[in-house]
Amino acid sequence: MNLDLFVRQIETMYGRLSELYQGASAPSVQMPQMLPGVFKELGTASEKLQLAAVELLQQNEELIDSKTLLEAERQRYLDLFEFAPDAYLVTDTEGIIQEANRAATVLLNIPQHYLIGKPLAVFVPEAERLHFRRELNLLKGRDRVLEWGIRLQPRNGEVFDAALTLGSVRNCEGQVVGLRVCVRDITERKRAEAALENNDYDPIDDRPVHTYARGEMIPLIPQTIWLVCEGLVKLSTLADNGEEVIVGFAGHSTPFGSSMTSLQVYQATALSEVQLVCIAIAELGISPRLAETLLPKINQRLRQTEILLAIAGQRRVKDRLSRLLLLLKQEIGQLEAGETRLSVRLTHEELAAACCTTRVTITRELNKLLQEGKIALDSDRHIILKNGAFS
Repeated sequence: MNLDLFVRQIETMYGRLSELYQGASAPSVQMPQMLPGVFKELGTASEKLQLAAVELLQQNEELIDSKTLLEAERQRYLDLFEFAPDAYLVTDTEGIIQEANRAATVLLNIPQHYLIGKPLAVFVPEAERLHFRRELNLLKGRDRVLEWGIRLQPRNGEVFDAALTLGSVRNCEGQVVGLRVCVRDITERKRAEAALENNDYDPIDDRPVHTYARGEMIPLIPQTIWLVCEGLVKLSTLADNGEEVIVGFAGHSTPFGSSMTSLQVYQATALSEVQLVCIAIAELGISPRLAETLLPKINQRLRQTEILLAIAGQRRVKDRLSRLLLLLKQEIGQLEAGETRLSVRLTHEELAAACCTTRVTITRELNKLLQEGKIALDSDRHIILKNGAFS
């Protein structure tokens, strides 16, 4: 119901009640005859007011529901802004920061409440601030989203290459009242581009090294791949009965990651102390040299997978184990005095998982190979393959 109409109805009812009251107050011989009509009219008025009140209450509840939905939608967008992986800022037309998400506070190394009200220019190296302000004045009046490469310096931090994506914020009259700014650290991208000029390019160089101990699970990060610097990583899945099935080994300079498999269950475990570097899949798209370097290593992984499938297809466990030891000889073998020592100590359970059999069966087959003199064990329980036994 329209609020103005309701008010007019109330005023009309009030006026009619006043007339009835005045008529009832005046002495009249007709008063007894008037009372039934008065009560009837009062009853009708009361019903109308009750219906109007119910309708207004319903409209009020609908407004409350709409307000709740709008608030929830507003909170959802605030959460998207706050927890976005990239740094986002909202500034006024002069570049004074009005809003900042968590990623921005991490990137600029300053608490959120201190960041609000500061000019974005204070995070530009002092020698470049005049140029920054000049460019900002030129960019802020444009309608389309703009990309801008600059250098930024976080509080108490080192200068880094950044890419700014700017868009205008307009009011109802279409006037520019602020800027939306997305800030990305593109140091790695710049490094990859510079590496194109280097003939000795190695994707391991100039990247943070992550170390994992033997037996430790390695997190598989979406849209990234790991590259092994040192050590050996076991790649495995689970069969329907819950048993582990090894689907690959990643040794030196071998890539692996969730982006390289379609298996729903896929895990990576360090078989020794391993050192890894992380490479974003996006880098492969912008660095042909990086893609060219990793392609042969990915092909090597594919060939290894084919060999493991061929091993699993052997009917006799003896043949599976022999072929697995030959594969390990090629992957992690170290030549010592005409014999080959496997640089990583593998448990019987791990060998059984790679051969699709039981630990007891593998133990029996290894003992046979020991008795035949085809293998030996050193003091650290590393397997030594005798010369000519596996070729």
